[in-house]
Amino acid sequence: MIRRTVLNQSTSIHATLRRHAAPQRLSRHPFYRSSFTSPQRSWIASRWHSASAEQNTSTAQDSASQPTSEGGASAAEDAVAQEQAQVQEDPKAEELEKKNREIIDLKDRYLRQVAEFRNLQERTKREVQAAKDFALQRFAKDLIDSVDNLDRALLTVPEDKIDADNKDLVNLRSGLKMTDTILMQTLKKHGLERFDPSDTKEKFDPNRHEATFQVPQPDKEDGTVFHTQQKGWALNGRVIRAPKVGVVKNS
Repeated sequence: MIRRTVLNQSTSIHATLRRHAAPQRLSRHPFYRSSFTSPQRSWIASRWHSASAEQNTSTAQDSASQPTSEGGASAAEDAVAQEQAQVQEDPKAEELEKKNREIIDLKDRYLRQVAEFRNLQERTKREVQAAKDFALQRFAKDLIDSVDNLDRALLTVPEDKIDADNKDLVNLRSGLKMTDTILMQTLKKHGLERFDPSDTKEKFDPNRHEATFQVPQPDKEDGTVFHTQQKGWALNGRVIRAPKVGVVKNS
């Protein structure tokens, strides 16, 4: 009986203490906003809440920056490894670059030598052809005087003044004419030709003609060759003796 009474009293005391302690514990909590909380306690609670929030933010930033730092360290290690590999490969790359430069230089020299050799071939070919074409130039210059004398002999005895009864003279002139024709064909075969600009009514060309006099001719244009004193000669298209001509000049 006594024990039951003591137990009941103890239970009631504990219940009373719990009722009085609950408001005190709530007032100590930072988020407690009861009407009996003092302003000082509210300011302390807000400061505690701000400090907790800053600590949580700092922790989150540290946790977020940790992978970045690890990634930066990994990238730096990769860069160092690449530099080391490049340093190891540099001798081979430098040697390869040197060989490439030598190849380019040798190729350039080869192309230059080929071009120079081809130019030499073309120049030599032209010189050989010119020597071949004009090898007879000195001989031709000496020969044309004799051919001119033969032409003068034919002009001395015109065909219309030859007496048919004088057969010797007729035969002589025929022989000279035949000789002149055959000789001109032979000379032409070797590139030596005689030309008369008055026959073709050519315009005076100082590079091909030699003007000895000028005469007005109303029925002809100025600069026209109307008379030839001495015929010209050309060897393979090159004038070796210019014809002496008379030129029309009306003004």
